Amino acid sequence: MFEVAVEHTFAAGHALRHYKGKCENVHGHNYKIRVAVRGEKLNEIGMLMDFVVLKKALRDVCEPMDHVFINDLPPFDVLNPTAENMAVYICECMQKALADNPHPVEVAEVKVWETDIQSATYRPASVK
Repeated sequence: MFEVAVEHTFAAGHALRHYKGKCENVHGHNYKIRVAVRGEKLNEIGMLMDFVVLKKALRDVCEPMDHVFINDLPPFDVLNPTAENMAVYICECMQKALADNPHPVEVAEVKVWETDIQSATYRPASVK
């Protein structure tokens, strides 16, 4: 099994609903997102996936969240905008974005850092 990963950063604000503590107040983060994809075979030139294509897909998924109040964006207008829920959402968006990739890959994991020392990771079950 091969795996490649890319990272992207953006800044945004949010407030956690039903949380008792400072994070229930509006605050912001400089998020760092890491997406890894996996697959069993390399393409004809020896790549699992072109980093350029993977970076563009991640950038396109994250762009609507950049410099906004995340609580205002679907699905986070209903779903609590925790790092865990953001990781699942980004994973689902990336899976859709990569569905038409000419070489089959699947999302192995999405990691969302809210700070340099705090992150949440989501690893979807293999689609096989």
